[in-house]
Amino acid sequence: MVPPRFPAIEELLTHRGNMLLIDHVLACGPEGIRVAARVDGGAWYADMDGAMPAWIGIELMAQAIAALVGLTARDQGLPPRRGLLLGTRAFTASVPSFARNAALVVAASEVFQEANGLAAFDARIELADETVAEATLKVFEPADFKSILDQ
Repeated sequence: MVPPRFPAIEELLTHRGNMLLIDHVLACGPEGIRVAARVDGGAWYADMDGAMPAWIGIELMAQAIAALVGLTARDQGLPPRRGLLLGTRAFTASVPSFARNAALVVAASEVFQEANGLAAFDARIELADETVAEATLKVFEPADFKSILDQ
């Protein structure tokens, strides 16, 4: 079976430059999304060994969610929109950092979504098929992002 082809990640997210931390979509369906990310040893977040601190995983999860939302918008003929990461009550990681060049898989699935744009997603980071971090993230996609910033 030939895997489905997904658009370039830049077509799904509004992140650019060194703030774009995920590489591409691996899979997407009713169960959620799986995206690939590789730890860049020269990135702004890298420690002296080129590792990514585990807490950056929250942003990886948020970008996986944004990719899922971006694919949904694309299916409706809409461009990606900006959203806000509101936070998480609990982020757990079994490792303090992700090693330089580590190939990570980030998975996210919707827990709930309200009509006003408030949503929650369960997310996890896998390394060599083992879950090494997980959290439930709360996000908000306002109908008018600019008005939120103006307030």
